[in-house]
Amino acid sequence: MIADNLGNVHKQIQDVCQKIGRAEEEITLVGVTKYSEASDIEEAIAGGLCHVGENRVQAAREKFPLIKNLDQVTRHLIGHLQTNKVKHAVELFDIIQSVDSIKLVDEIQKQGVKTGKVVQILVQINVAAEEQKYGVDKETAFVLLDHIRSLDHVNVLGLMTMAPFVEDENIIRASFRGLKKIFDESKERYRGSANIEMQYLSMGMSGDYAIALEEGANMVRIGSAIFK
Repeated sequence: MIADNLGNVHKQIQDVCQKIGRAEEEITLVGVTKYSEASDIEEAIAGGLCHVGENRVQAAREKFPLIKNLDQVTRHLIGHLQTNKVKHAVELFDIIQSVDSIKLVDEIQKQGVKTGKVVQILVQINVAAEEQKYGVDKETAFVLLDHIRSLDHVNVLGLMTMAPFVEDENIIRASFRGLKKIFDESKERYRGSANIEMQYLSMGMSGDYAIALEEGANMVRIGSAIFK
C-alpha cells in the first residue's frame, strides 16, 4: 500500500514537471513520517524513499532506533526545534530544515563544535507573516543569513516555508512566489560563500505541492499522500 502510494506521488510529480517543463530528477521528495510507525517507514524506504522527514525530536528518538534500513536515507527535521533539543537533533538528523533565529543557530553551532560535526540546515522563513507559524520574517531573513556566514560548524543548504492553510490558491501561490524571490536574491548575495549554498527550496506539502513545484520548489515534504 505505502509503496503504491509512493509510486503515485512520484507519478504526480512527474506529471507536474512535464507540464511546466522541469526535470523530475531536480525534485527531492521528503516523506513526512509524523503519524507513521517504524514498520511503515521501513516499507517506504524499501519502496525507494530516499529522504525521511520527522516533525519532533522526541518522536525521532523513539522511532529511529526501530527502523532497520534508516542508514539508507537522509533524515530531515522539519518541525520547530527548541534550543534545549538541539543536542539530540544534531545527533539524529542529517538536515535541520526549521532554523529560524540567531539564538537557535548559535546553539546548533555550539553543538557542532562539541561533536565535530558541520550541521546542515535550511532557514525557515514565514513569508506570509502568520502569527501562529514559526519562521523568521522575510525582512530579517538576511540578518540571520549574514550572521550564519560567521559560523564554521553550520552550512546553509537553502530555504523552507509553509504556505497558509487556506482555500485560496492565489494566497498559497503568492507565499511560494515570495520565498522563491528571497531564494533567488540569496543565491546572488551569498555567491561564493563558504557555508551558504542555495541548493534546496523546500516548500509544498500533500495538499499544495503541485503549486509549489510550479513556483520553483525543488524539495517537497509529503506525508498523508504517502502514509495514508
